[in-house]
Amino acid sequence: MSDIFLGLGGNGENQHLALERANRHGLIAGATGTGKTVTLQGLAESFSANGVPVFVADVKGDLSGIAMPGSSTFKHADKLEGRAKELGMDDYAYSDNPVIFWDLYGEQGHPIRTTISEMGPLLLARLLDLNDTQEGVLQIVFRHADDNGLLLLDFGDLQSMLGWAYDNAKELSGTYGNVSKQSVGAIQRQLLSFEAQGADHFFGEPALEIDDFLKTDENGRGYVNVLAADKLMRSPKLYATFLLWLLAELFESLPEVGDPEKPTLVFFFDEAHLLFDDAPRALEEKIEQVVRLIRSKGVGVFFVTQNPIDIPEEVAGQLGNRVQHALRAFTKRDQRAIRAAAETFRINEELDVEEAITELKVGEALVSTLDEDGAPTIVQRTLIKPPRSRLGPVTKKERAIIQSISPFEGKYDEAVDRESAEEVLLAKAEDAAKTAEEVAEKGEEEVRKRPRKTKSIWEKALSRGTKVAAGSVAGAAAAAVLGRKSRANPMRSGVTSAAGSIATDLAGPIAGRFVRNLIGGLMR
Repeated sequence: MSDIFLGLGGNGENQHLALERANRHGLIAGATGTGKTVTLQGLAESFSANGVPVFVADVKGDLSGIAMPGSSTFKHADKLEGRAKELGMDDYAYSDNPVIFWDLYGEQGHPIRTTISEMGPLLLARLLDLNDTQEGVLQIVFRHADDNGLLLLDFGDLQSMLGWAYDNAKELSGTYGNVSKQSVGAIQRQLLSFEAQGADHFFGEPALEIDDFLKTDENGRGYVNVLAADKLMRSPKLYATFLLWLLAELFESLPEVGDPEKPTLVFFFDEAHLLFDDAPRALEEKIEQVVRLIRSKGVGVFFVTQNPIDIPEEVAGQLGNRVQHALRAFTKRDQRAIRAAAETFRINEELDVEEAITELKVGEALVSTLDEDGAPTIVQRTLIKPPRSRLGPVTKKERAIIQSISPFEGKYDEAVDRESAEEVLLAKAEDAAKTAEEVAEKGEEEVRKRPRKTKSIWEKALSRGTKVAAGSVAGAAAAAVLGRKSRANPMRSGVTSAAGSIATDLAGPIAGRFVRNLIGGLMR
């Protein structure tokens, strides 16, 4: 059984994390400055070296250094090298890791986007802090867009749909149920407030292809996907909702693999308490469900937090691999956290766990992992191994160089704004205004004789179908060579006729509804 070396236990034995048990999830906890980031970095390096892709949020900016080798000129290099010698790491040498930088704002890495449709009304309601009534109205707006072939891709599309819903609340109420202008207005205000925080950068196209988080380099090492989250942390609800969306997308996209020899992806959720802050009980239950079920997709989730009691018991019960750094007993809450952390470990008769948690030094932790039978090992006081990559951030120049050699250079960097709900509704409004002028000038009977100004979705598809037929074979060949697909329009590569073009226009709403129903089933 392959495993990852974690450090040297107090019993004189090396402590390991079994790769085939890494999808049973984990917890890295400890007070500020006790070594959580170093532990995380060392784990990420080892997963990468074993061919396992990693996703990690860089909330302080210092994890970006995992892309560069460490250096003997580093001010604490003597401590790192001394620890490696103490642990008997004869092969210890500084080395880099294959890294891809991501950033929701597109400033420090490739932009990460999804469409409004793929996010769905459930997570958007969580993001916008809507009440049950407002969430119901948002559900109706999405359903109306689906039923009328209106693609919801970016914030502009949703704003346009909400504006239309406000003006046509009575019509919507007659078809779907009560829609009040007050509820629509409240959603609009929340949307404007959230847009001011930069959330609009997250919505649009090209949408992220989730498989791009699962790549290995030419040497078989898993890419470490580093999300720049220092700016994102100013909007903690967006950060938490984004990561929850990402877990749901992974669950929806990946096949069942059971318990593989090594994980498909390891996901580190730093500042994990933000996922549960102010979350209703129902949402906590669904997060627990997602965490439990995603294991079968080969995804390991490691929660990283200062205080272990930040993680609800139902979720904490799913975390089989634990690394507990020091906690401080300054308050009654701290004392409860120490007690709770001690009770989660398998008892070691030779170690007073509750006392040890307060005595641990920097770079030292209590470790318990799952053995080959899936049972937790006896907790050991452990000296954690030093990382081989840089402790500290990359420079702007280094980041630019790494970006320039990224396998996704140019794929996501430029936003694409194709015709969707915003453009369609605007065209219809202009059509209505011009038609009203014509009716006033020529009379209704005369105007009815002319063709409509704005083509329906069916007319557009029929028109485009004749144009795309000739190029469909070449397009399919190019798609095969490039290995690319469009997640927002999964049927586009198959368009060879007018009927195919109709399917293309409808694919967005239909596929979007399918994904939302699947994720909604998990989240409800």
